[in-house]
Amino acid sequence: MERILRERDLLLQRTARVFGHGFTALALLLLVLPGAIEPGTLVLTLPLFALLAYSQYRISIGSWLPWAVLTNASAVSIVMLLSLRPESGPTLAGMLAAAMLAGGSTSSIAIASKPRTWRNAVVAVAFLVSVALTLFVTSGTGYTTPLLAFVLFVWVAAFLIGSWLSASLRRASRRIANIGRAHRAERQASETEAQRRQGARLLHDTVLATLTLLAHSGYGVSEAALRQQASDDARLLRQLRLGATPAPQASGDYTLEPVTESVLGNTLENVKQRFGRMGLEVSWHGTGQVLLPSEILDAFLLSLAECLENVRRHSGVTVAHVTITDDDTTVRAMVTDSGVGFEIGDIDTQKLGFKESVVARLRDVGGNARLFSAPGSGTTVVLEVPK
Repeated sequence: MERILRERDLLLQRTARVFGHGFTALALLLLVLPGAIEPGTLVLTLPLFALLAYSQYRISIGSWLPWAVLTNASAVSIVMLLSLRPESGPTLAGMLAAAMLAGGSTSSIAIASKPRTWRNAVVAVAFLVSVALTLFVTSGTGYTTPLLAFVLFVWVAAFLIGSWLSASLRRASRRIANIGRAHRAERQASETEAQRRQGARLLHDTVLATLTLLAHSGYGVSEAALRQQASDDARLLRQLRLGATPAPQASGDYTLEPVTESVLGNTLENVKQRFGRMGLEVSWHGTGQVLLPSEILDAFLLSLAECLENVRRHSGVTVAHVTITDDDTTVRAMVTDSGVGFEIGDIDTQKLGFKESVVARLRDVGGNARLFSAPGSGTTVVLEVPK
């Protein structure tokens, strides 16, 4: 969404620059016509035209207010010079150039203006000054009405262009966001259904098969084979809980390679995808890969998953941040959310979720957990395990 807003502002600024430069160029072209203004006056206006064009360019890439003020000041200065023809007043070309400046060059700031009170006030002042200049330059010439109508028309057109572009881009951004949400919901539903089917196949191929053997007292299967199958099932379920996706080799047989050490970075992505399917976006920061003993990695990841599950269920937000750091002896994970938070002293001591699933699990492998939270300030949990 932020990128769309930046692109919207960039489009409005570029449109204002093209709009303003176009009218400025037309005004200068009228003034260089023979007899439009005195040569000395033309020479005086050229630096002001350069300043006007530069300030219009700066509006499209820099701060709006100072360059909007400079744009109007430059245009006003040029128009005032055009009104100083001593003999018979300004020529028709001079009056047309003044209308171009008052109507087009200055009204370009209305296209790039955002809907804020102080910016609206600046645009309103610029509009009033433009009308006053047009009346002053054309007074007593017989061209007041058509040129004033032209100035009003250009100002209205600039305002409508800016409003239309801004409103259209807002509608487009909302539609893009809606399409994105629908796509994510559809993808999540598809992934959830695929996960459910895979889980059903895994359950059928492993645990249910083992339970069937147990129900028939292991008929036709040795005790050692039954024990080995139950052990494989337990390891498979542990991998599933950690977010892994064991690869099937044959009916009832899945890849389960025993390891004494595991790389943390290889499993964090699995945990992230698992919670992403459940609607919690997890942003990872810090260390990419850390080698941990298998039992410590299990405790660390299961505790981390329990913290993320608490975020998903209780925080009221859909984004969690996990920062992984390590030193010579310790690996740390900081799980942070910006949710509703809670008063730590109000936790029911009879509830064993965090106490057993996080604190006790980490202590069993020599680690520890710390909890920080306050109502309305989100929650942070720091998990630590030895290397």
